[in-house]
Amino acid sequence: MSEKPKLHYPNGRGRMETVRWVLAAAGVEFDEEFLETKEQLQKLQDGNHLLFQQVPMVEIDGMKLVQTRCILHYIADKHHLFGKDLKERTLIDMYVEGTLDLLELIIMHPFLKPDDQQKEVVNMAQKAIIRYFPVFEKVLREHGQRFLVGSQMSLADVILLQTILALEEKIPNILSSFPHLQEYTVKMSNIPTIKKFLEPGSQKKPPPDEIYVRTVYNIFMP
Repeated sequence: MSEKPKLHYPNGRGRMETVRWVLAAAGVEFDEEFLETKEQLQKLQDGNHLLFQQVPMVEIDGMKLVQTRCILHYIADKHHLFGKDLKERTLIDMYVEGTLDLLELIIMHPFLKPDDQQKEVVNMAQKAIIRYFPVFEKVLREHGQRFLVGSQMSLADVILLQTILALEEKIPNILSSFPHLQEYTVKMSNIPTIKKFLEPGSQKKPPPDEIYVRTVYNIFMP
């Protein structure tokens, strides 16, 4: 039996949360080693464990993978979440890239100045409602399947669900004009592996708080 993947990152969402989501959706158990100090990061860097001197880093299958998209692609491909052919993989990649652009705004939100945070919530809502959600509403309506691409769950579905739920924490009615996305969110949330990840006590991280933000600054800022 192979060892569990080990995730190296602070104890919070950030860019590692999507990796947690995809592993959980695939039904893969994983361990975490939380970074809490600058010295821990320095030790990883000095030990040549970080190819580009930065995290997220995932130890998996004898490799130390860095760069979030690379990590996501490897896990998705290994666990059959990356389509059945080149066309499906390309669609999945395209949807993922778009969704990650929106998710990046959510990831960076807690690090904004307090006066800018509410303005950014309005900006996120506008971008989601005008640019991103209409695309996925149309895809689901025309595709007529439970999932965005093909007939089975993919990386694109997992990241879209993560993003929707994170936005709903800030804007509960964000999907009010998107009936297909509403139905999709309910169905995706009830897939057994995802339902388990959404339950209390899982390795899903809570919304970032002041302690997480302070920890990140202490680790990464010069």
